[in-house]
Amino acid sequence: MKPLIKVIIPAFNEEESIAKVIAEIPVFVDEVVVTNNNSTDATAKNSKNAGATVVDEKRKGYGYACIKALEYIAKQSKKPDIIVFLDGDYSDYPEEMNKIVQPIIDENIDFVVGARLKKWREQEAMTFPQIFGNWLATTLMWLFFHSKFTDLGPFRAIKYKKLLELNMEDKTYGWTVEMQLKVLKKGYTYREVPVHYKNRIGTSKVSGTVKGAIFAGVKILTWIFKYSFK
Repeated sequence: MKPLIKVIIPAFNEEESIAKVIAEIPVFVDEVVVTNNNSTDATAKNSKNAGATVVDEKRKGYGYACIKALEYIAKQSKKPDIIVFLDGDYSDYPEEMNKIVQPIIDENIDFVVGARLKKWREQEAMTFPQIFGNWLATTLMWLFFHSKFTDLGPFRAIKYKKLLELNMEDKTYGWTVEMQLKVLKKGYTYREVPVHYKNRIGTSKVSGTVKGAIFAGVKILTWIFKYSFK
């Protein structure tokens, strides 16, 4: 029996890109849930027109948006087997989702991250703060937890039941690193698969600003040191 797969896309002012992202999501996905994270543009309208379910979260933050989508899914009578997280800025390649979910389906892996390899990235697709932040975070995870992660890529998949067991807490930029740290602490099986990465449409809300980059960095380090000495 084929697994039930749902996709969660947190989105803040992504009216130019969101329909493109949704259109390229593979047909094996049961439902695409876009969290309209207090957008002031046509993000919600364009998402609905592209066939996605839209839930609203007025509190700004990546974690808030993910949690709101999960609350919606939790109310459904038929629960998914796999949750895929994907950005709404068109920087990922949704058609590569098969590579993301396949280790879970074929090998019973619990968690998979799409690793944005340098040779598969468009020039300047990742900013220096992103590259340095990824290097620092994954290096610290290697030092403290013997982790094999090389990226905090947002394109990722996880078994739904395992995700619930993580009891995710972070409301903003620390969501991705919190997930990976908890996966390590709980001893879940995990895998990285290489994915392509392109220049996003529009300006990044995190790495596109000094404030966002600093706040994200602080969040990442806070989670790592919290779990290192726990």
